[in-house]
Amino acid sequence: MRPVAATWVLFLALLSPIGTVSASDAEAPRKMLERMSAAMSQMSYQGTFVYLQGDAVETMRITHIADRAGVRERLVALSGPSREVLRDSSGVRWVLSDDRSVFEDAAFDRPFFPKLPFDQYDQTEISYSLKKGPKARIAGHNAQNLKVLPRDQYRYGYSLWLEEHSGLLLKWELLGNKGEPLAKLMFTEVKLGAEVDSSELKPSSQLKKFKTVESKLPSGHGLSQTPPKWQPSSVPSGFKLTAHRYSAGAEKDVYEHLVYSDGLAAVSVYVESIPAENTIPTGSRQLGTTHAYSRTSDDVMITVVGDVPAITVKLIGNNVEVTAP
Repeated sequence: MRPVAATWVLFLALLSPIGTVSASDAEAPRKMLERMSAAMSQMSYQGTFVYLQGDAVETMRITHIADRAGVRERLVALSGPSREVLRDSSGVRWVLSDDRSVFEDAAFDRPFFPKLPFDQYDQTEISYSLKKGPKARIAGHNAQNLKVLPRDQYRYGYSLWLEEHSGLLLKWELLGNKGEPLAKLMFTEVKLGAEVDSSELKPSSQLKKFKTVESKLPSGHGLSQTPPKWQPSSVPSGFKLTAHRYSAGAEKDVYEHLVYSDGLAAVSVYVESIPAENTIPTGSRQLGTTHAYSRTSDDVMITVVGDVPAITVKLIGNNVEVTAP
């Protein structure tokens, strides 16, 4: 994907009548998003970034390689508790230091950074407005800012800084309804292409030494062949069902997971049988910028979780109902 030349855009702007916007100017934000999506998935990159949320500061190291073998990715925490995540064609595996166990799940293989698929742009434009911002210098690279602002109160906004030539995401901010930053992520050092050291993909001894717990759920890549048994009767404008998996046990235990996305924000809906000794809390909860809402219906617990405002998970959760026996 070729970057939009700033001089060409400026030239067209000078030819346009005062007070109008040229076609190239209007398309520039879309081209930036397309280049970002391609760069985050198709490029090889490696670096250290800092994540800030409230008073919490975390430093992480990521190695992302895309070649003929597919996409391979490793994320390691450099501060705080020991954590490690591996992602490849077989799925996602991660280890946490608190229980010293590794969880492995081939379903819902998601990248660690926001990605906007090309085929969802038209749908995303319904939910967000796009606006170019200033330029900046980040991790030794020139970057162009792009603001992705929500059109309603059901999603957060984003302020993205993209590497000038490749479109790689070097910094992002999650914005609240008033435009205030809720969380930030920024590379402090980054290598691109041939500079990437592939040896950093090698997992630590934790992934060999600790017990692996495998998910028993069917793969959830894309939409399931079976229609959802439970689903919300309505969701905020722009959100579409993008993934679904379902499992039923021998004793009528059910587990269903649905993912709704507007192209940037994603919300997970979980429907689970209520255990005999139910100690799961209902109502609203918050952890950082993530909100959750739970309620019971008949013999199931419905939980909605997402990096979206509280009003969104509550609206979706209250609309979940049985759609098939």
